[in-house]
Amino acid sequence: MLEKDLEFFNRSLPEWLKQYPGKVALVKDENLVGVFDTDEQALTEGARLFQRQPFLVRRIQPENPAVQVPALMLGILRANPNDAIRGNSTRR
Repeated sequence: MLEKDLEFFNRSLPEWLKQYPGKVALVKDENLVGVFDTDEQALTEGARLFQRQPFLVRRIQPENPAVQVPALMLGILRANPNDAIRGNSTRR
């Protein structure tokens, strides 16, 4: 799903390292949406703009280790606000 955005990030990385070293990139549909100081800022803006759609957040650095962030911990995927209101649990 995010393969093209990851490829775009990797192609753009050499130039971005010159312009935005150490910053965090928010990428959607092979476009640089924004550059942020922290992962949290980029994730917050991505969630605000794209809601449940996938988007890529990566730190602009020479090496990017694979990081997995469970979306449920962030409360942005498969979260049903009606369940929280009624007190229902989505755990199975």
